[in-house]
This record gives sequence, C-alpha cells and structure tokens, in this order.
Amino acid sequence: MKLIVGLGNPGKKYKNTRHNVGFMVIDSIAGEKKWTESKKGKLLYCWPTDELELIKPQTFMNESGKSVVAVTKKHQNMVTDDIFVIHDDLDISLGEYKIQKGKGPKDHNGLNSIYESIGTKEFWHVRIGVENRSEGDKITGEEYVLREFGDEEMEIVKKVISEVKEELEEKFK
Repeated sequence: MKLIVGLGNPGKKYKNTRHNVGFMVIDSIAGEKKWTESKKGKLLYCWPTDELELIKPQTFMNESGKSVVAVTKKHQNMVTDDIFVIHDDLDISLGEYKIQKGKGPKDHNGLNSIYESIGTKEFWHVRIGVENRSEGDKITGEEYVLREFGDEEMEIVKKVISEVKEELEEKFK
C-alpha cells in the first residue's frame, strides 16, 4: 500500500495559496473520487485504487503530523518508502519540482510536525516550487506562502501539477 499526503490549510480562504499546492496536486490525483472525512484523524481521505490512499490533513499546516501519524498507526505494516508527502517549497523556483527521499526544504513547519510525529524524515518529499518573489520583495516566507497565486502563476502551477501527477502515477504502476 502507498500513502500520498497533500499538505495545505483547510478552508476557502487558503484554497489558491502557495501553501496549498499540496492540496491542489492531491485533488488532481484523486480526480472524481469522493473524499471522506475522518474525525479521528482530522483528515479527508480517498482510495483511488485498492493499493493507494490519499489524505488531506484538516489540522492546518503546522499540525499536519497529527493526521499523518493517525494514518500510519492505522496501517501498522506501512514503511516510510511507501509514504509520499506533497508540499510547497520556497527553496525551489515556481515551475519546478523535485521528488526526493528524506530531503525537504530548509524550513517548513508542516514537515517539521510530520518529522516529529512519525520520528523520521525518511519518506518521499514531493517538493513543489512556489518561490517567485522579485528581488526587492522583502515579505517573509511565512507571509508569502499564504498569498494566492496570480493568474499567470496559476498557469505554471497547473503545468507542474500535471507533470507531478504523471510522474507519481508512473511510480505506482
């Protein structure tokens, strides 16, 4: 079994923000599948196939580990090689992405929550680049990731989502 976690913040207020790119990718992977709410794990989940579970933590980004640990406890035989976490990354430029095991951005509170909750960084990081600030833009990273993508940026994001979805689907064949 494989688990894909899309990171983001719940609610319409955050829907098109940089921090929610993990939700955007996982929604694309889920397609028309229905999301089910798990009160116990504070998450939404769906099963596109018998061997693939998708989850969207509903805890807000900085507490994502609570949802991930709930699912890993439910699937006691799950190994970290089977966990993929999709998240925004300010260390990567908009339009680029990386899929790496055990390697994430320098600082990401959602990932820090997961590392602490499951006790390791050794899972797959699907790092979606969201950095597109101009040189003179002095806004902090924390503020920047809560900004919505502009129309031109969203077109770039849609292309990346399609590429990531295709690469992940290839991995799970």
